[in-house]
Amino acid sequence: MKGRVWLAGVLLALLWATPAKADTGIIIRTTGGLSALQVFCSLPLSPCTIVGSLDGTLGQVFLVTTPLDPTTFINLLGGTVGGLTGFVDAEVNQLLSLVDLHNLVPTPISPTLMSDRSSVAYPAGSSTPAWNSYVNQPAASIVEIQNAQNSFKVTGTGVVADIDTGVDPTHPVLQPVLVPGDGYDFTRNQPGGSELNDVAPSDFPTYPPPTCSSSTCPAPAQVNQSTAAVLDQSTAAVLDGNGNPNKYAAFGHGTMVMGIIHLVAPTAQLMPLKAFHSDGTASLSDILRAIYYGVQNNANVINMSFDMKTSSVELQKALDYANKQNVICAASSGNDGTQEIVYPAALQNDVMGVASTTNQDTRSQFSNYGNAIVWVAAPGESIVSTYPFNTYAAGWGTSFSAPFVSGGAALLHNLSTATAQSGAALATSHAVPLTDPGMNNGRLDLCMALGSVTTPSCSQDYSVSATPSTTTITAGQQASFTVSAAPLNGSKQTVTWDCMGAPQAATCAVSPSSVVLDGSNKATATVTLTTTARSAMATPRFLGKYAPPTPVRVTPLTWLTLIVLVLIAFSFGRIPRQRTGLAALAGVLTVSLCASSCGGYGGYVNNPPGSGTLSALTLSPTSVNGGSSSTGTVTLSGPAASGGAVVNLSSSASAAMVPLSVTVVQGYNSATFTVNTTTVSASTPVTITAAYAGVTKTASLTVMPPAASGTPAGSYTLTITGTSTNSSGNVSRTTTVQVVVN
Repeated sequence: MKGRVWLAGVLLALLWATPAKADTGIIIRTTGGLSALQVFCSLPLSPCTIVGSLDGTLGQVFLVTTPLDPTTFINLLGGTVGGLTGFVDAEVNQLLSLVDLHNLVPTPISPTLMSDRSSVAYPAGSSTPAWNSYVNQPAASIVEIQNAQNSFKVTGTGVVADIDTGVDPTHPVLQPVLVPGDGYDFTRNQPGGSELNDVAPSDFPTYPPPTCSSSTCPAPAQVNQSTAAVLDQSTAAVLDGNGNPNKYAAFGHGTMVMGIIHLVAPTAQLMPLKAFHSDGTASLSDILRAIYYGVQNNANVINMSFDMKTSSVELQKALDYANKQNVICAASSGNDGTQEIVYPAALQNDVMGVASTTNQDTRSQFSNYGNAIVWVAAPGESIVSTYPFNTYAAGWGTSFSAPFVSGGAALLHNLSTATAQSGAALATSHAVPLTDPGMNNGRLDLCMALGSVTTPSCSQDYSVSATPSTTTITAGQQASFTVSAAPLNGSKQTVTWDCMGAPQAATCAVSPSSVVLDGSNKATATVTLTTTARSAMATPRFLGKYAPPTPVRVTPLTWLTLIVLVLIAFSFGRIPRQRTGLAALAGVLTVSLCASSCGGYGGYVNNPPGSGTLSALTLSPTSVNGGSSSTGTVTLSGPAASGGAVVNLSSSASAAMVPLSVTVVQGYNSATFTVNTTTVSASTPVTITAAYAGVTKTASLTVMPPAASGTPAGSYTLTITGTSTNSSGNVSRTTTVQVVVN
């Protein structure tokens, strides 16, 4: 097969010419074949250049370019005189775009998205590692991927083609299952559908970008016109910052879509058909070439994660051809959030149109709806998938819903190779009913789809969801959510609830704590997050410029002074000369007492008084909350001389205030003072300076905002888990909600 694919690619490249950019492209169908078209284009009145065949080996559909007005040229084709022999129809070559103008990615992106990067073997028992957040993501549980694989013993067979931007053929998850030759690139007319050929290495700081780690890529960033979130912030900046229009606006789209197909059907082969450029544009002619190429190169399923609002006769005929060759096709329904007609989803005889749902089984706000374009729905929000450069990304949009159905078609092919479009459509119509209008058969359930064509059935299971998915409250308020357990395959289990992730000073409870499923209806409970109001920060009492005096120490000098004062009190009956002597002695002692106690002091030095220099300035503690105080200590190299040592003090900021000076008492080598602080809104460093006798010392103090009680402001993710027990042991299903606390 590899040789045939290579030969077909060479022939396509030889037959395909480069069209003149100034001329209009016209798609023509003629039963007269290439020779009749060559005759027509040689006529003077109908100048045209044959670019190449669009339908492969069939030889009836061609792309030509002409300098004439399109309407005039098409009228000449059907003219009775000089017209094209065997002319059937003609249409202008349309330009399509994958780029969505809507912002589909929520803000903020959950920080836990793609946070589980532990490796698991996928498929089970293989040697291929994949991220656990990819293999066991919520969407996989919702459509029952692993339950279906295990119950029906299928992991996908056949070839699934994807008409898209191509693939990263080096991605370790996808590389083992790519078809020989890696598909075809219709944008360059060469074998190999690699989207890495669209990349200019000079656009990246490092190429290829280094592999992400939890430290280098801690949280996702938006790319691809806000339809995807990647982990590498620097890559995101490159992809969203290259010109207008952005040449990388759809880069990675094909790798992501093929990763979802592989998630559902990990042993099916994948055929990348690159018809879209990295900027998201493609011509209708390349889409037609890709369809015919896929059918004629043994594709069993064709995925089309794109839509166009203008009908095309040749698009319908190409898909009619695929249908007749028993090829199953699925397409996205579009992201305009409205009821409208888009193609190819509207071609329901040939295609299954797929809408997007939330993890709570409601229609995604961005998803188009209406039974005319929607056959079934599938999850399309926060879908984790493979991404170029050996990493992963999350996607939002119906582009990422359609591949769940295409992968499901590969599982159906695994059950029966004779499964065709009509059989696959009938099987997927067995789906979970949805209350939203315009969602036709409901949400895809692989167990129900596979169970409709064979006798085995999936084991009993259930899915969990919560509404609303996000809410905003103020600290002190409660947030309430409704959590539901939906039985799958007639489940009648008892589900016990648990809630994790409550922030500080908050509690999360579920009532009732468990529910019993009845086999068909959802069982609900109420999740309540109770937060605590943050107390108002006490206004600190601003003290004067000077700190309060240090309490007087009771020393022998203190006692002597008190005794003299008592003697004076009892001496009023004595002669005046005695009273005068006692009063003089009391005055001297009082002055000495004040000198030794008004400013704080350290340990007494027994050495005789002498000169000392400033040797140290310390603070304790060195970090305080605003409104609290710290104690400063100045230390001399020796005891203060007669009269004491006055050390000047200053502060670099008003957040911390010190007295103008502090005195080290005669005979002592240290003194203390108080540093008073004010309330601050952010951590504030302050430098305290002491100066004495030409020597300056400094110490640093950090003033912190006062600690506030209550639930801190922030964005929090609550994880709600439902656990039950069946014959296989404990089964847990989870869902998450986002709470913003102001």
